[in-house]
Amino acid sequence: MISYEGLKGRPHLFKSVTGLTGAAFRDLLPAFQRAYEADLDQRDSQRESRRQRGRGGGRKGALLSLEDKLIFILFYFRVYPVQELQGYLFNLGQPQANEWIHRLTPVLNQALGYEQQLPARQAENIEAVLKTCPGLEFIIDGTERPIRRPKDQERQRQNYSGKKKRHTVKNNVITDKRTRKIKGLSATCAGKKHDKKLADEQGLRFPSGSKLWKDTGFQGYEPEKTETFQPRKKPKGGALSPEQKAQNAAISSERIGVEHSIGGVKVYQIVRDVFRNLKQDFDDLVIETACGLHNLRVDHPLST
Repeated sequence: MISYEGLKGRPHLFKSVTGLTGAAFRDLLPAFQRAYEADLDQRDSQRESRRQRGRGGGRKGALLSLEDKLIFILFYFRVYPVQELQGYLFNLGQPQANEWIHRLTPVLNQALGYEQQLPARQAENIEAVLKTCPGLEFIIDGTERPIRRPKDQERQRQNYSGKKKRHTVKNNVITDKRTRKIKGLSATCAGKKHDKKLADEQGLRFPSGSKLWKDTGFQGYEPEKTETFQPRKKPKGGALSPEQKAQNAAISSERIGVEHSIGGVKVYQIVRDVFRNLKQDFDDLVIETACGLHNLRVDHPLST
């Protein structure tokens, strides 16, 4: 059985299981406790029977400690096993594993919110967050995640990305070029939607004087009072000059930071593998949480 007691003295295994260092885990734990207790309070307020019986009654569960609960949900994000295997590794049945997954994911998300690690989602909030970034240098990019092929034909058409013949969902991310933290995250949409169209629909505004690096998927996207950098496309039937190629290479070397950030998010297999969960809007909650975990990892490098 996987447990905190069995992992805490094995730092390399701890990283493999949770994606976090022990220091990052310990920093997150008080916020996780606060979020978990808030969830308990909300559940108690909705249960008539709680007025007659205090907490702690009934049969004891397998996830006794708060540390084990956090290990449980981090392992699910990190490895993304089928729920039957998740339950087996934590001495739970599949129905119990399913219940804990959907109960603890919002708790983990809220804990990352308390730690101010979650990306902003709404245009006005994103602009306010970006204003606090030293240098005002940002990178915008789209990222897709594979999902199971929808049964509905219209959803099949909307989610078919055309890349590797997969059905996907998509988000745009805005990364602070200096820290490589993800500061802004769009709503989750069908994979067929173009990156620029998604950015236009978001109504993003960047702080005056910002510098923004983007790829050719954002051709024509020019936010006001923002200097943008984008590789030149090769003209049809023509070729780029050596100077233009050198300029493209320089822009690409600056943009590589966003690929590292997205790669940091996709350390968590739940946003890398084919997404199997069917609960409505759960895919959006998961990508937001994974971005928050990446931002926490930036504050606690795995090499330390």
